[in-house]
Amino acid sequence: MIRFALAPVALTALSLGAAVGLASPAAAAPNTTPQKVCGSSYKTVNSAPVGSGGTVYLTYNSSNGRNCVATIRSNPGAVMDMSSWIFIPDTDANDSDWGQYTSYAGPTYAYGKGHCVDWGGNIGNVYVQVSGSNCGALKEHRTTYVR
Repeated sequence: MIRFALAPVALTALSLGAAVGLASPAAAAPNTTPQKVCGSSYKTVNSAPVGSGGTVYLTYNSSNGRNCVATIRSNPGAVMDMSSWIFIPDTDANDSDWGQYTSYAGPTYAYGKGHCVDWGGNIGNVYVQVSGSNCGALKEHRTTYVR
């Protein structure tokens, strides 16, 4: 419940370049994949590099209509600021995970069947935001910035 209430604040913080810490450190998970983080029934439908530090993945489960976002480091190691978030503008559904992690941030889930999806994450000081994603002919907008 706290995550859902704070997600709009976290989205604003991301757009302003701030980091919000809401979670405890995750254990390092070698060879982590989006399916290991989100669940085996989630298939990767989009991704964006987070500088050279890793990748943020958007996945989808066609059996329940839910999307999941996970930010995964290329080389797990010492804890660092990381995030993963998802927002469905049409319904205001959202979820976020912000904190200091060794391997990945997430999973974050939202029902997105038939809707455009905004999603993103960060690793260290590199932030990625994808808006208007996965909604047919509409072109998505990607922003990557270093803070």
